[in-house]
Amino acid sequence: MTLAAPRRAALAAVLLALLAPPAFAAETPPASPPPSAATAATETPKIGANVSTFQLPNGLTVVVIPDHRAAVVTHMVWYKAGSADEPPGKSGIAHYLEHLMFKGTKANPGGAFSKKVAEIGGQENAFTSWDYTAYYQRVAKEHLGLVMGLEADRMQNLQFDPATAAPELKVVLEERSMRTDNEPSARLGEAVDAALHPNHPYRIPVIGWRSEIEKLTAQDAKAFYDRFYTPNNAVLVVAGDVDEVAVRDLALSNYGRVQKRADPGKRMRPQDPEIDVVQSVRLADERVAQPSWRRLWRVPSSHTAEPGVSEALELLADTLGGGSTSRLYRSLVVEKGLAAQVGVSYQSDALDDGRFLIYAVPRDGVDFDKLSAAIDAEIAAVVRDGAPAEEIARSKTKVYAEAIKVQDNQASLARIFGTEMATGGEIERVRDWPARIRAVTPDQVKAAATRWLRPEGSVTGELVSAPPSGKPLTRGGATLGAPMSGPIRHGEAPAGFEPLETTLK
Repeated sequence: MTLAAPRRAALAAVLLALLAPPAFAAETPPASPPPSAATAATETPKIGANVSTFQLPNGLTVVVIPDHRAAVVTHMVWYKAGSADEPPGKSGIAHYLEHLMFKGTKANPGGAFSKKVAEIGGQENAFTSWDYTAYYQRVAKEHLGLVMGLEADRMQNLQFDPATAAPELKVVLEERSMRTDNEPSARLGEAVDAALHPNHPYRIPVIGWRSEIEKLTAQDAKAFYDRFYTPNNAVLVVAGDVDEVAVRDLALSNYGRVQKRADPGKRMRPQDPEIDVVQSVRLADERVAQPSWRRLWRVPSSHTAEPGVSEALELLADTLGGGSTSRLYRSLVVEKGLAAQVGVSYQSDALDDGRFLIYAVPRDGVDFDKLSAAIDAEIAAVVRDGAPAEEIARSKTKVYAEAIKVQDNQASLARIFGTEMATGGEIERVRDWPARIRAVTPDQVKAAATRWLRPEGSVTGELVSAPPSGKPLTRGGATLGAPMSGPIRHGEAPAGFEPLETTLK
């Protein structure tokens, strides 16, 4: 199971992250050659033009994404509850519950769920983020009813046996050790998050704080389950060789029997105050082989931004650091030789405000002051002069091509629409995203840089090596040179920039 921590990664972040096939889905061959850049530049594509949605009487929202190129389906259940919805002092409970969801019901005890999926040649996994938790299977289409029945069963009948829950908590704690405590980059990421969000629960890591995880109980997990794991707080996404009529019939016969258990209501979270200070966090660790630098700003997401602002931030991110033709890459890597790597990410899919990230790896002998000064100069140039129209046009063409390419993978589409719906969005927002990108002007991109990429409110993180301490080193949860102990089931993304996704073993 994976912790989908927020980095990344609304729609543009998901699109960019999902262009490569997810681990749980083999990519379906494209039905036709990918469009040329010229085609993408002259035509504004729609994402999922044939996607439909409906709601069951119990409040479950259903999204259907037909894709008849192969007789397989991706089946996902998204709960509108993530780590940012946890009660105070119970950090990590959303992710802990994700683990316990694989521990069985009366009808499917122990590992029966996973065993049945494996017996039909299917794949499964789950992931937790700040804003949602999702479970998925990929199976031959004739088994869609089976996986619906399995998910509907654990939506209402999950068992919380302390004898099973206690050992799983140890698994979560070892996961915390492996993925965070012994990973300097992830530890720096937690410190930066805490500085960036002084009041919002996004400051708390998705996996939770160790001191609070240690105190979690099966009853804590059950309370979270009873509050949030109810059909009126869930989204079912089915993508593949299906149509709406067939999905509706199967959903009614399986999920239609699940009763509402609660009404979670609108998610109201503590918000961050405006910050007018410049903050810097530095972590020195002898396990660091390569220094790295990052700077983050809290910016509007697609859900909190005024019209056009999120889209302008998308194009600003691509223009500044979206690949080898971007401003920062050309300047710092190619022309000045200051950085070995540099890039920009805009997290637009958050329910609340997102983040704008610039990261870089300096070349040997280049200090952070020189590196950051060069980055500041490129930002200042955009603020002062704007980005040339041809740069913005190139970014738009790239976005259009990505929007077309991503539709060659049904699992990617399922994740895009699931993310949108689980954070309070609508189908049309996904469909029309390329058109909104097309409408952005160079002046809007300049205004976004001016308004949001100011020194005030930014948090800079610096990761450096420390002198040897002589103590035994651990990395990735294992003492270096020694075998790793413990049954790690859940593999999280590195460095705290990606969602935590569970790897079932």
